[in-house]
Amino acid sequence: MLPTLDLAQVDITSRLHPATGGLQLLTTSILKLLRHRLPADGFALLGITMIDLYPEPAWDFVFGQAAVQDRVGVYSFARYDPRFYGQRPSMESHQLMLRRSCKVLAHETGHLFGIDHCIWYHCLMNGSNHIAEADARPLHLCPVDLRKLHWSVGFDVVERYRRLWSFAQQAGFKDEARWLDHRLRFITA
Repeated sequence: MLPTLDLAQVDITSRLHPATGGLQLLTTSILKLLRHRLPADGFALLGITMIDLYPEPAWDFVFGQAAVQDRVGVYSFARYDPRFYGQRPSMESHQLMLRRSCKVLAHETGHLFGIDHCIWYHCLMNGSNHIAEADARPLHLCPVDLRKLHWSVGFDVVERYRRLWSFAQQAGFKDEARWLDHRLRFITA
């Protein structure tokens, strides 16, 4: 984990959103900065922010963007926070924000491991163009993309599912914990 960057100390292009007037950061500017900060022994470097992002002037916003060849990515959780929409946070919104944040981090990190958008199954790697599509995708990989990740990284699938089950339990992701429990019982039977 690298130290937090102070925006006043780095050269990142920004703008005020044309409709909302809120601050946005240009993803390509951040990705360029991250390329130079990637440690020699690091596989990838992920930047996380609570400031809204945009990938180019013609676009409204993006949740995240990865530069696969450069092994860097940046992700914003700003639009997952109810305060972005002028709403008060609650326990339910905190849970939803955590789920959404986990999904975008895992999805974009999947791209850094060479996994494209999935068109075959209901999968974490499905593409999304708006929050409803992002919410609809599960937190787990389909069999095809799980195999791609396994080939790229190498891991014990049962141990991975056990750790994910433990995290889902702790995070209160009951549906995901049930799915993982079912998979564990199936593959260890």
